[in-house]
Amino acid sequence: MDKSMLGDLDSLPEADKQRMSTMIDQLQIRDSLRMYNSLVERCFTDCVDTFKHKSLTKQEETCIRRCAEKFLKHSMRVGMRFAELNQGAATQD
Repeated sequence: MDKSMLGDLDSLPEADKQRMSTMIDQLQIRDSLRMYNSLVERCFTDCVDTFKHKSLTKQEETCIRRCAEKFLKHSMRVGMRFAELNQGAATQD
C-alpha cells in the first residue's frame, strides 16, 4: 500500500490507521482481481471461436497474447494518467 495515502490520517488513533490500511489493501486486491477477470473475459470472448479442440489453436493463442498486452498497456496508461491528474490536483491545493 502507498503510505502517502495515509498522510492525512496522522490525527487518527493507531488502531484506526491500521483498519484504514487494511481496508485500502483489500480494495486494491479487489480491484486487481476485477481487472484480471475483465481481461480474461474480454480476451476469451474476442479470441476463442470454437471448442473443437481442448487446447487453443495457434491463432487463438496469438490473439489472446495481443489482447492481453493491449489491455495491460491500456490499464497502465489509464493509471499513469490518473496519477498525473492526481499530482496536478495536489499541487493546486
